[in-house]
Amino acid sequence: MSGKTRVFAPRARRGAAPRRAHPSTDRPARGRSDAPHAKPLAPNPFSILAAGIKRDVDARLSRLLDAKLRAARAIGSEFAELVAAVRDLCLRGGKRLRPALLIAGYRAASARAPLDPALDAGVALELLQAYFLIHDDWMDGDTVRRGGPAVHVMLGERFGSSALGERAGILAGDYAAALAAEAIAKVAAAPARLARVGAAFAEMQLDVVAGQQLDLMGKSARFEDVYTLKTTAYTVRGPLRIGALLGGASPRILDAIDRFSHPIGIAFQLRDDVLGAFGDPARTGKPLGTDLRTGKRTLLLDLALRRARGRDHRLLGGVVGDTGATPERIAQALAVVERSGARRAVEARIEALAAEGLAALGPAPLTASGRALLVGATSVLTARRS
Repeated sequence: MSGKTRVFAPRARRGAAPRRAHPSTDRPARGRSDAPHAKPLAPNPFSILAAGIKRDVDARLSRLLDAKLRAARAIGSEFAELVAAVRDLCLRGGKRLRPALLIAGYRAASARAPLDPALDAGVALELLQAYFLIHDDWMDGDTVRRGGPAVHVMLGERFGSSALGERAGILAGDYAAALAAEAIAKVAAAPARLARVGAAFAEMQLDVVAGQQLDLMGKSARFEDVYTLKTTAYTVRGPLRIGALLGGASPRILDAIDRFSHPIGIAFQLRDDVLGAFGDPARTGKPLGTDLRTGKRTLLLDLALRRARGRDHRLLGGVVGDTGATPERIAQALAVVERSGARRAVEARIEALAAEGLAALGPAPLTASGRALLVGATSVLTARRS
């Protein structure tokens, strides 16, 4: 697909009269008080957008990283190995949700602005995502990412030393962060607009660092506050806000995006928690019960430990943090989480947060296409299976 990706509209039902084009179709729908339905009509416009955006972003990422790898080889093979590991992670997989959300925010502000600047900003988001993933895997002791070795593991194998791999992994994350900053600075936009985008990009990173530190220390029981900083900032609010700013959004649109993003971002992380425990390894790229094995602090696990009693509590507690737990013990522990009602409680919270986010869109002066994309994004972010 070329860089000029279109936001496709759902096809008309068979036998229905064709929809007549109207010049006001994508003008902001002002004064709407009705909240969108929680389940968008199929096909989901955000899913259609995301599929096209993935191809475009992958192509741009590949061109950029290929050029960086060629330059790295001129410096030395050891540095080229580091750059190659970053390239491998970036191109190995990933749904490109953040670039798609950036374009949803862009379209919420402007229905017809050319997509090239937003696609280039999306590349910067993917490079920033790589930075977070590389460092997060090292800090959490995760060895698998996107169906392949984590970057510090990959580099340890290439250098024949796990210690060197870990140190080089930190540098690989730093390199990806620098590439992200370079990419966002090169987006084609008016200087004043690009300055606001750059400030939002930096704010997103600062929030994630704060959330990661709280999570690392493990002393905060306010999981949703941590999720707001660690996940909402750069998974939902940051991409949407950057896209909206790039599209010249009004203060009312930015306010609506912020109010939408907060609950949807928390719901996204709660869904991630459920998948980290119960997700199908064929879809998630990680073994069943990964979060239990690593002892990752999540609201799901916290609820289960507080609700489980007697033998169930001992069984679950014995598995948490045991990286050598057998599949049988993991299955037993997951059954405890189910019996405790923790999974049902988290699912109910996800549903409530999704409804709260959708309600925030009701009166917002969004474009019609932008509104449809945000409604579709809610379904994708909160009901995904990988």
